[in-house]
Amino acid sequence: MRNSVFLQACRREKTAYTPVWLMRQAGRYMPEYRALRERVPFLTLCKTPDLAAQVTVEAVERLGVDAAILFADILLILEPMGVGLEFSKGDGPVIHRPVRSGADVDRLVESPPAETVPFVFEAVRKARAGLPAHIPLIGFSGAPFTVASYLIEGGSSRNYIETKRLMYQDAGVWRALMELLVRNITAYVNGQIAAGAQAIQFFDSWIGCLSPADYRAFILPHMQSLFAGITPGVPVIHFGTDTSGLLELLTEAGGDVIGVDWRIDLDTAWRRIGHDRAVQGNLDPVTLFAPRDELRKQVKRVLHEAGGRVGHIFNLGHGILPQTPVENVVALVNMVHEGSEELKVENEEEEKIP
Repeated sequence: MRNSVFLQACRREKTAYTPVWLMRQAGRYMPEYRALRERVPFLTLCKTPDLAAQVTVEAVERLGVDAAILFADILLILEPMGVGLEFSKGDGPVIHRPVRSGADVDRLVESPPAETVPFVFEAVRKARAGLPAHIPLIGFSGAPFTVASYLIEGGSSRNYIETKRLMYQDAGVWRALMELLVRNITAYVNGQIAAGAQAIQFFDSWIGCLSPADYRAFILPHMQSLFAGITPGVPVIHFGTDTSGLLELLTEAGGDVIGVDWRIDLDTAWRRIGHDRAVQGNLDPVTLFAPRDELRKQVKRVLHEAGGRVGHIFNLGHGILPQTPVENVVALVNMVHEGSEELKVENEEEEKIP
């Protein structure tokens, strides 16, 4: 496992080629997954370790990626808190008892994740046992702000009005909610690590709705506390979307690897983050609908922007879309491996020229 190209890149060590894995690499674009979902509801799938592990491992086998990511959902830790979580068909997650006051925070049930979501840790153990020895397993959680936004809005949102209203109106309630989420998320991901995860990714998918000033005031201290509590020695990926205005703050918050979406050139983002961190990204997921020649061109562009530096993990800027042709995803993985090997040879040849 120490020789895994993914873990080497996380540690900013030299790799034979650029490692690649993809967010939502087990998902609705795969016929095998759709067939399973016709028989099994989403929450049931998440809560059945054998099936969650099966989906996790099948994606690696189908795509040839360099890391697996556990099949789960960022909101699983909320259901035991008594908020009435439901996944409704076509509408996504719904929180029936949203949190919008101090009294709402006080009624949240706080219990150890080992007692409330043991199926997640069992899925980690089973997935780890089912994966090839050289393929790391990435555990994950939603970051506090993104989890809180679902908890407060009651589901998905466009403008996050209720979330920001609470944040601005009552700093004490906001702090109490953040501290509760940090405690639970820390225990949750450390439990995944203890069960066999070799890396962790924090999904802060909606953090881009905040200004830099609000991030610094309301989010940064809590993210720093979260990173400080993670089991030492395990690489942590800090991912968000629409974060071009927040890159320096995300780096200050923590993470061995900073995820970058497609709204900024990779080389520009890396300069702002600093080359003492690894970087993950950053192809637009919609590029996977392009003709193969264009897809190859876009892959090469990202690889050239990485410049052959140590510490680049190829990924999309967000998850694979459900309508994506699976054969294009397989082609993408091959293009990254082949293209990065070719680029490495080219760079070595250039270095030999006096």
